Amino acid sequence: MKKNTLLFCNGISGSGKTYFIKNNIPAGLFHNLRSATTRPMRAGESEGNPYFFRDEAYFDTAKLATFLWVNQAIWTPDTPKWIYGVPESEIYGNLGKNFIYDVIEPKYTRQLIDWFTAHKLDKDYEFKVAYFMPPAEHMQTVQKRANMPNDTIVRQINTCNVDDFHKYDLKIDYTLRPIDGIYDKKLTEYIKKIQMQKIR
Repeated sequence: MKKNTLLFCNGISGSGKTYFIKNNIPAGLFHNLRSATTRPMRAGESEGNPYFFRDEAYFDTAKLATFLWVNQAIWTPDTPKWIYGVPESEIYGNLGKNFIYDVIEPKYTRQLIDWFTAHKLDKDYEFKVAYFMPPAEHMQTVQKRANMPNDTIVRQINTCNVDDFHKYDLKIDYTLRPIDGIYDKKLTEYIKKIQMQKIR
C-alpha cells in the first residue's frame, strides 16, 4: 500500500519555509498542519488561518501531537505564554492527505514523528525532513517581523542547525535556501512524483 507523506519544513524565521510552500507546492497536494496558539491574532489572520487561536487554559486539557512553549526561557510570571501545538483532531480530521509541518526547531519534528509512531500512523506515512538554511541577512528579516515584546529574542532562541537535527536523531533528506534561489533537486522531483501519483 502506498504511504502518504509527512514533509517537515524546518528552518529559522525568515528562511523561506512559508515562501516555498506557497510557491513550490501545488495547491491541494499537501495539507498544512495547523497549530493552536495563545499568541494574539495578527492583521490578515482569521480563526484557522493560519492558526487556531486559543487561551492558555485550552492547553491544560487539549490532546496535542506537539507542544511548543516558545518563550519559556525568558518567561516571567504575569506575562503571556506563547504556546503552540498541533491538536490531535487536526491530524485525525485530515488523515489520508499528505501533510506539511512548518516549524522552526527540529525537536518538534521529533515530537510529531514520535506521536505518529505511538499512534501507529507511521505505517501509513513516510517522513521526509527538509532543512531550510538561513539566508545571509536573516536577522534583518527577524527584526522586521518582530511585533510583540521580546519577539526578536524568542526568534533567536529557537534555533535550527545541523547539530539540532543530530541531537534529535533526524536525517536531513533535503537542504535548500529558497530566499537565495537555492533549491534541492531531489525535493523538486519528489514533489512532482507525488503530484503524478495523485493525477493517476
